[in-house]
Amino acid sequence: MNNSTQEQSATPVFGNDKRSFLITGATGFIGQQLVRALLRDGQQVTVLTRDPAKATSLFDERLGRVECVGGMDQLPPSRRIDVVINLAGARILGWRWTAARRAALRRSRVALTARVVDWIAQAEHKPALMLSGSAIGYYGVQPQGDDTVLTESAPPQPVFMSDLCREWEEAAQRATAHGVTVACMRFGLVLGRQGALPMLLLPIRLGLGGPLGGGRQWQSWIHVDDVIAGMAHLCRTKEGGSYNFTAPESLTQAQFSRVAAKVLHRPYGFPTPGWPMRLALGEQADLLLEGQRVEPQHLLKTGFTFRYPQLAPALTSLA
Repeated sequence: MNNSTQEQSATPVFGNDKRSFLITGATGFIGQQLVRALLRDGQQVTVLTRDPAKATSLFDERLGRVECVGGMDQLPPSRRIDVVINLAGARILGWRWTAARRAALRRSRVALTARVVDWIAQAEHKPALMLSGSAIGYYGVQPQGDDTVLTESAPPQPVFMSDLCREWEEAAQRATAHGVTVACMRFGLVLGRQGALPMLLLPIRLGLGGPLGGGRQWQSWIHVDDVIAGMAHLCRTKEGGSYNFTAPESLTQAQFSRVAAKVLHRPYGFPTPGWPMRLALGEQADLLLEGQRVEPQHLLKTGFTFRYPQLAPALTSLA
C-alpha cells in the first residue's frame, strides 16, 4: 500500500452525506484535530469560540471554510445544525481547586453546555446528534491497589471531579427532551503532541522517569487519532449513551513510565514521592496519584476498532 493510500485509509469518515457541524472547544488540542478531520471529510463546520478573530485566523490560515461565532445568539433559530460536538472546557490541571476556580470550571463546561441546549430548544431544525465531552474523572478515584475494571455502568463518587463530570453530562442530556440523540464521551488521558503528554514525558526525557507516588495507580489513556476516529464512529452509528474514550490497555503509572522510558531510550527507576504534589495541588493531586482502570466497553460493543490499542506503538507514533 502506498503512502497516499495509507493516509486516505486513516482519514475518519463522519458519515455518507455532508452535514453541518457546530463545534465548541475547537481551538483546543483535540478540537483542532477534529476540525481538520471534518474538513478533510467534506463536512461544513461552524465554531463557537470566545475569540472569533483568533479562531478565524487559525483555521483560515491552516484549513479554510470555517465560520467562527462568539456566541449562540449569533446563530439564528433558522440556522441548520445537524451535529453538535461539545468539547469546551477550561484546563483542569493547574492552580488549586479553590471555590473561584471550581466555579470557573463549572461555567466553562456546565453553563456553556446549557447555553447550547437552550439554543437547540429554539432551533427550527433540531440537530440529530450531540456528542458532548466528559472525562473518566466521572468515576472519582480508585485507591492504589484497587484493580476493579470500570465500565460505563460504574457510578460516580462524591468528589469534585466526579460531580463536575456528572453535572456536565446532565446539562448535555437535557437536549434529549428536544429529540436530540446525546452521546457523552468520557476521555482518559489523551496522548498527542499537545495536551498533557509533553509535560508528562518531560521527567522521563530528563532521565528521571520512574514510579510516581508508589506507581500502582491505574492510568487509562487514548491516542488522539483514536479520539477523532471514535467521534466519527459515533457520528456514523448515531447511538446515544455514555462512552469511555480509553484504549483497551490500562497500565499502572509505573508500567506507563517504564514503557515510555523504553520508547524514548531513557533510563527508568527514579522514584518520585507523592507528598510534595499533594502539598502543592491539594485534592487535584488525586488526578495523578490515584487513578481509574477504565475499559471502553461500549465503543468495543458497537464495533469500534482502535488504531492504537497498546501504549508502545501509540507513543512511538508521537516520538
